[in-house]
Amino acid sequence: MRAPGDAEVTDSLLAAALTQQELTPDLEDVISAIVGILRTLAAASGLGADEVEGQVARTLAFLRRRLTGEYAVDEFGFDQDYTDNFYLPLLRPIYKQWFRVEVRGIDNIPTDGSALIVANHSGTIALDAHMVQVAIHDEHPHRRHLRLLGADLVFQSPVIGPLARKQGATLAANSDAERLLRNNQIVGVFPEGFKGVGKPFSERYKLQRFGRGGFVSAAIRTGAPIVPCSIVGAEETYPLIGDVKLLARLFGAPYFPVTPTWPWLGLLGLIPLPSKWIIEFGEPVQTAHLGPAAADDPMVVFDLTDQVRETIQQTLYSLLMLRRSVFS
Repeated sequence: MRAPGDAEVTDSLLAAALTQQELTPDLEDVISAIVGILRTLAAASGLGADEVEGQVARTLAFLRRRLTGEYAVDEFGFDQDYTDNFYLPLLRPIYKQWFRVEVRGIDNIPTDGSALIVANHSGTIALDAHMVQVAIHDEHPHRRHLRLLGADLVFQSPVIGPLARKQGATLAANSDAERLLRNNQIVGVFPEGFKGVGKPFSERYKLQRFGRGGFVSAAIRTGAPIVPCSIVGAEETYPLIGDVKLLARLFGAPYFPVTPTWPWLGLLGLIPLPSKWIIEFGEPVQTAHLGPAAADDPMVVFDLTDQVRETIQQTLYSLLMLRRSVFS
């Protein structure tokens, strides 16, 4: 049965949010369990008592909208209601308590208008992309959403692909990037791709090649500033000590990782190590003065790509000097 302290929240919030009808005793028990789970998750995010109740109320209202279909999805499949009320709250305990993410330079992300966030990629499993999404939304005064550009392989998955689109991601194609930037969105790209996220632990914090600079072309054509983003901590979450290429080919994956815990511990090996993270957003590199025609100049694109890459690399070295240890 429900706890006495749950009565007001249970009856007034969930009854109104979900059923708008009188509750049966059995349904009350189910509702009490749901509210208890929501409270536990909200508290795990480090929220105060009032904030916990507010998060519970928002989540219940979210459940009602999912049942009634009262939510919008944009042309790319981005579901802001789902992102704000399910996806980001799910990540916050990991962001705040597990990785203890420290964010620097959030003011370098514009309050309005477009920007292209360019970051290093690492960690075997791409948790860094998710943590940057939380950082920009939660730490920025205007709670902006990061629209990630993902590899083809992400969207070929029947499960991961649709979820990625709901969370704001789209294909890493210049056409999609330019459309988002022209719509004044914050767009995120990890130019190292699988070469970065799947590199051996022995090469940690050494940037891989940045491709052909497609992200720079998109920024120049739209006049969007490029914000270098340097992430320390992701390399240690799943230290890659081996790659079973035969299994990678069998599963159609770019690599099959072997870490100190995976596959030896089974599903427990999927729990990331609790490394201390620092995410720093550098000063924006302006592109508006170059003009759209410069996007077709290989030398301009190469020089700007190299400038952004070098900025991220040097910042990584500086942040590593500041970090006391991997886990604190």
